[in-house]
Amino acid sequence: MEEEPSTSAPSIDPPRTPVPKSLNYSYRRSPSSGGVIYGDRFIPSRSSSNFALFNIPKSNSSSSADDSRSAYTNMLKSALFGPEFVTGCNRFQPLTPDKPVPGGRFASRASDGNLLWESPPNGNIFRFKTEKRKSLPSLSPFGFDDQIPVCHSAVKAPRKVPRSPYKVLDAPALQDDFYLNLVDWSSHNVLAVGLGNCVYLWHASSSKVVKLCDLGSDDTVCSVGWSQRGTHLAVGSSSGKLQLWDASRCKKIRTMEGHRLRIGALAWSSSLLSSGSRDKSILQHDIRSNEDFVSKLTGHKSEVCGLKWSCDNRELASGGNDNRLLVWNQHSTQPILKYCEHTAAVKAISWSPHLHGLLASGGGTADRCIRFWNTTMNSHLSCIDTGSQVCNLAWSKNVNELVSTHGYSQNQIIVWRYPTMSKLATLTGHTFRVLYLAVSPDGQSIVTGAGDETLRFWNVFPSPKCHNTESDIGASSLGRSQIR
Repeated sequence: MEEEPSTSAPSIDPPRTPVPKSLNYSYRRSPSSGGVIYGDRFIPSRSSSNFALFNIPKSNSSSSADDSRSAYTNMLKSALFGPEFVTGCNRFQPLTPDKPVPGGRFASRASDGNLLWESPPNGNIFRFKTEKRKSLPSLSPFGFDDQIPVCHSAVKAPRKVPRSPYKVLDAPALQDDFYLNLVDWSSHNVLAVGLGNCVYLWHASSSKVVKLCDLGSDDTVCSVGWSQRGTHLAVGSSSGKLQLWDASRCKKIRTMEGHRLRIGALAWSSSLLSSGSRDKSILQHDIRSNEDFVSKLTGHKSEVCGLKWSCDNRELASGGNDNRLLVWNQHSTQPILKYCEHTAAVKAISWSPHLHGLLASGGGTADRCIRFWNTTMNSHLSCIDTGSQVCNLAWSKNVNELVSTHGYSQNQIIVWRYPTMSKLATLTGHTFRVLYLAVSPDGQSIVTGAGDETLRFWNVFPSPKCHNTESDIGASSLGRSQIR
């Protein structure tokens, strides 16, 4: 029987445009015609990946979908719990569709359709391991790699501040008055304390106590302040008189008048001594001049209780019971800046030794806030509510931190990190308001005084980076003694 001719049209392949291998188009052969059918799906090439660098389990050559899930589970367990947790499992390589690759393929298919695995050249996926075994931090999302030596970057531990004072001194008759400043620490490591109508000097290196002066039964000490060189001590009294003493010889140099009421605040700038009084005025005394004072600053409407010269001696900050913070320059008799944001008396004032023009101030019981000011730009930077009356502020000269002392209602001492204002430590021990604060000449220790008639010494700041010697006072024996 003669075969009838086929009525179907002959198969004619359309012209094909060569596809660059770099585009990695997928392709397969037609089962009917044996021709190659090109697809438009992009398949990334793994020809440059080195899977030997990764801890990825292998599967058997006849792995199924369940085997793949099991292999991934084993890989996850290995990453989480270590490779020793997963034992007896082979390793698998990710599959890349068949395509010619110079130097070999990830996988090729045998005549029976099974996969034949070959080692890939190089590459990176998920986990990182160096061929040279360098000590590098693990890039594992789980944070460790037991297969290679890892040098994790050191995490700086928070600095530990001792929670107890290393020395306590009894200070009988130390007044519980927010507006006074009765403690100061000299650059020669001598502590001056006003107790009643007397001033005592405590030598930190030897613990020796010397009585400097007695103002008499009709007068009391309201403020003490060391000169920057640490040789002269100014003493403000309730009568409004200001005395200047040579501490090394325990000899009074002169008495300066001008205030009508008590002098509660003192601040030195080289040979210029500033005094703030209950009479609302600030007097500038040049100790080289025969005059009692060379200028008078007026601007406060109530008692002046805080005075601080800037570190460069160009600006004077004053705080008063009128809730005002004023800034003066060397030649002005009127304030050049006025800040009225506080809602209570401003006694706590401190200039940053690290940033020019940065001023910190603290308010009393009705305010409880520490505020930061940029006097260069005349701007208010930030404010933090401490929850307690702010009595004193002092910056560390070694690090960018500051300490504050507080009264109602917690009587605490707080060490802050600036500018985050995170608390490094909260120190307690005083049973009355912590009204007095002074910093040691090495910048590591502070002394605090309160109406509980004690002086407590604390190590709160680190030593300078360039010098780690111990403070002389740190070598003093622990315990409690009396200052007079």
